[in-house]
Amino acid sequence: MVEPFARQPGEGRRFVAPTGDGLVVMAGEAETGGAMSITEILVAPLNGPRLHRHHREDELWFVVDGEFRFKAGDRILRASTGGLAYGPRGIAHCFQNVGAEPGRLLAITAPSGLDRFFEDWQARGADPRDPAAWNEVGAPYGLEFVGPPLQVSDPLVGPAL
Repeated sequence: MVEPFARQPGEGRRFVAPTGDGLVVMAGEAETGGAMSITEILVAPLNGPRLHRHHREDELWFVVDGEFRFKAGDRILRASTGGLAYGPRGIAHCFQNVGAEPGRLLAITAPSGLDRFFEDWQARGADPRDPAAWNEVGAPYGLEFVGPPLQVSDPLVGPAL
């Protein structure tokens, strides 16, 4: 049986994302009985993950602080503080902080399991400069990395937002 719980600021499991950004798993598979994973991500200016696809989870990003753009399929979406974006499972996606300051996202994936990818990445000490490492670590979690981050594939031209 899943028990009710609350997390306070600063609580949760801390990791360094493959992008070098900090993240906190606020709730994962164990806490939600497999229903969802909730991760807070502190994203450096102009940073973001490689283009990837979740074969198991849908993903919603709530922008806690900052200005972000999201690539989902062939669409570029934008959201700022208080906004959100959604990436359905099976659609390749990534995001980028387009602001001048660090930004914060709350990423909610359903069902859960993405939290285990971050645990495994950190436990292995995988090298983020090795493209093969991304898929090697991601495959057991239904993650497929299919391209570079937005800052490489679609560089910003002119003002961010």
